Amino acid sequence: MAKIRPSKGAPYARILGVGGYRPTRVVPNEVILEKIDSSDEWIRSRSGIETRHWAGPEETVAAMSIEAAGKAIADSGIDADRIGAVVVSTVSHFSQTPAVATEIAHKLGTDKAAAFDISAGCAGFGYGLTLAKGMVVEGSAEYVLVIGVERLSDLTDLEDRATAFLFGDGAGAVVVGPSQEPAIGPTVWGSEGDKAGTIKQTVTWDRFHKGDVSELPLDSEGNIKFPAITQEGQAVFRWAVFEMAKVAQQALDAAGITSDDLDVFIPHQANVRIIDSMVKTLKLPEHVTVARDIRTTGNTSAASIPLAMERLLATGEAKSGDTALVIGFGAGLVYAATVVTLP
Repeated sequence: MAKIRPSKGAPYARILGVGGYRPTRVVPNEVILEKIDSSDEWIRSRSGIETRHWAGPEETVAAMSIEAAGKAIADSGIDADRIGAVVVSTVSHFSQTPAVATEIAHKLGTDKAAAFDISAGCAGFGYGLTLAKGMVVEGSAEYVLVIGVERLSDLTDLEDRATAFLFGDGAGAVVVGPSQEPAIGPTVWGSEGDKAGTIKQTVTWDRFHKGDVSELPLDSEGNIKFPAITQEGQAVFRWAVFEMAKVAQQALDAAGITSDDLDVFIPHQANVRIIDSMVKTLKLPEHVTVARDIRTTGNTSAASIPLAMERLLATGEAKSGDTALVIGFGAGLVYAATVVTLP
């Protein structure tokens, strides 16, 4: 029997650079209130959101990704043609095939990088980061570009009082490469498919394509609504508050550190109340910087963690070399948590 030569990669992997892109249009709560019966005070108290960014016609999933990725590559200090793989997490790229990652890889000037999309909702960045770490250590790519990008304004029902105010658009990216010491901890990830119905698309694409009015939701003017994201808010809130704090603690344990060793906490930016509850349950010390980017960015799903990371580093609230706990969770229901060294 022939022996297969083992792969040879780097001993460890790390995040080398980070970049973000937020669309130019800033949308305050007042715009959301034009179509739902609510108030600015209610939105802020329930979610913490004051404004969000919505993409214009030219700010496509690919365009936003390229902007964020370019910044991440520049921040990493490597040339784009050294990127060996491009992983894009998104649920709002509406072309079933080809993967948007292939367009991004080409336009960035990579040298025939492997390129593919993944769909893991708000945990997508964590999933992509884990795949990137594996590629670098296994040796199939020396440098991997991980992008989380969403145009959730395209999937928002502005007449749905439960979700109309939640979502924003944007892209965040990181470059993952070799390291001589551990800088991305073990990932604690998983799914609870029995709860998949708590966050879902209102109408499947095949039902929408058939266009049977009797089967599809209509807007206030009697027009067929485009498929949107809907959720059972209370069920998701309870799951996130009680279960994700446990997952976050497992990630700390897997990395061999305690909350006292942390410098930064970057959870998925879903809801300020969820973030604050996790901070309390984890008993994070006061010295730990907590990302609350949701206030001005909204929930950008797969983009939320890298966008929050980029902002903390840009503002000086976090610094290179800090130890950060990151955790994403959402539709599926899926989750992923790990401890990283910030670039």
